[in-house]
Amino acid sequence: MTLTINGEMRSFQGLADIAGLVAALGLDPKKVAVERNLEIVPRSAYGRTPLADGDRIEIVHFIGGG
Repeated sequence: MTLTINGEMRSFQGLADIAGLVAALGLDPKKVAVERNLEIVPRSAYGRTPLADGDRIEIVHFIGGG
């Protein structure tokens, strides 16, 4: 499956949903926001939001500081 992630085309195998993608990228799901095809995906729906070939994904990382 080919996905466009933050403007970069990347190929993956065996991914079913947003939760799997976040895990495959080594990201902490509590520290990112994900948009799939211009729609924000609630964190509670990561495991229920399927991926399809050609999806456009934007991932934003939360960075804390003071």
